[in-house]
Amino acid sequence: MTQTINRILVANRGVPAVRVMHTCIDRRILTTAVYSSPDRLAHHVTMADSAVHIGEAPPGDSYLNIENIIEAAKKSNSDAIHPGWGFLAENAQFAQRVMDAGLIWIGPSSEVIHLMGDKIEAKEIVARAGVPTIPGINHVTNANDIIHWLEAEAVDYPIMIKASAGGGGKGMVKVEREEDLAQALARVRSEGKKSFGDDKVLVEKYIERGRHIEVQIVADNYGNVIHLCERECTIQRRNQKIIEEAPSPSLTPELREDICQKAVTLMAAIGYTSAGTVEFLFDSATQKYYFLEVNTRLQVEHGITELITGLDIVGIMIDVAMGKKLPFTQQDILPNRWALEVRLNAEDPRTFSPSFGWLTRLAEPHGPGVRISSGVYEGAAIPSYYDSLLMLIMAAGTDRAGAIRAMDRSLSRLLRVEGVKTLAPLLLSIIRHPSFIIGDFSTRFIEENMADLVSTFVEESDEDEALKVAKYVAEISALGPQDWM
Repeated sequence: MTQTINRILVANRGVPAVRVMHTCIDRRILTTAVYSSPDRLAHHVTMADSAVHIGEAPPGDSYLNIENIIEAAKKSNSDAIHPGWGFLAENAQFAQRVMDAGLIWIGPSSEVIHLMGDKIEAKEIVARAGVPTIPGINHVTNANDIIHWLEAEAVDYPIMIKASAGGGGKGMVKVEREEDLAQALARVRSEGKKSFGDDKVLVEKYIERGRHIEVQIVADNYGNVIHLCERECTIQRRNQKIIEEAPSPSLTPELREDICQKAVTLMAAIGYTSAGTVEFLFDSATQKYYFLEVNTRLQVEHGITELITGLDIVGIMIDVAMGKKLPFTQQDILPNRWALEVRLNAEDPRTFSPSFGWLTRLAEPHGPGVRISSGVYEGAAIPSYYDSLLMLIMAAGTDRAGAIRAMDRSLSRLLRVEGVKTLAPLLLSIIRHPSFIIGDFSTRFIEENMADLVSTFVEESDEDEALKVAKYVAEISALGPQDWM
């Protein structure tokens, strides 16, 4: 049975909110934005057809306030809620509350979100489905449990201690030696309790030169589960992605087929619907891959999959929520381009410290093969309460070299941001690095090459710009009018 959606409340802000609204505009679906006090003039608010204030600046008072968001949906006569990514996007309780309120939830079921939200439970389900998992121990009570596991399984350091309910790079600590075990375990437990309300942890062997591969899945309510190929998200800082590409330069055609089919098998086994992602860690030394987690939401990097397939993943999510069948089969998915994405965060490119303030100047890159997914505008405020993502810059080409060229053009010649610091110098240094260009990198790429990357930064301050203008004026004054004038 199909349902009609006339208005969608987007339970998010910034880039994810704007991205969802773009598809809604295409579908002639009205949108309602929600906003906190400092976001009253934010881009997503001005873009929506209506907007509802849901609280003060702290996320707990606004974007994480389930009661206020559901009340806003009712107040605005919305039929459905799309959570974007981040905030409540993978909150099973929120998904259930939305449905209990008689609203349509645009995403997977609350049962599946809950099932995959616990890393320990998810790993056990995955193993039963025949998908390879990283060697590890799932139930840890103290450091001795870890020591006994290391000895029994002949596992060497380093290892990774993870919060069972963690995600987004949080609640993870790498341990190099036994002396650090107790302190690291206590830290992860504390982080897990503080950030996710759960202090359960698991421990896994750390793959030294791992590569991060994820498979995009879409599924309907009629048992159709289809993969939209894979993405590589290996370039990370502090366990958080900053550059992604599709397809992956790491995989052979045989491995690509195998890993994508394993993802389909898993998602079918758990009864997944809507859009989701299965993440794997690929060991390039052994050519083996291991399950990491299932992201039960729209991924930040979904745009590059859209670029290589020509599909609208947000649109697919809306259709599935309305009860429609997927209009294509696996044989119809024929990627024909290469795409890169960089996350332009308001951060110091040397220290990754957040940079907040006002965007006094903003020039977004455009041109052949470039797609921008922005959450800001020139003059906008960058508040200190939320994620520092300003925009996603995507570039596509007929092959990987073409995509890199388009991204280089975007970052080096066309992008201009003033008022806050951004990761732009670091991103440009990475895509120009010889190892990146030939596809030879791991999740440790930034930490291993940081000094080299920083040495290539070319940053211009407002003073540099003023000197350029002064030099130009001086030359014209001295030389007089020129023919080109």
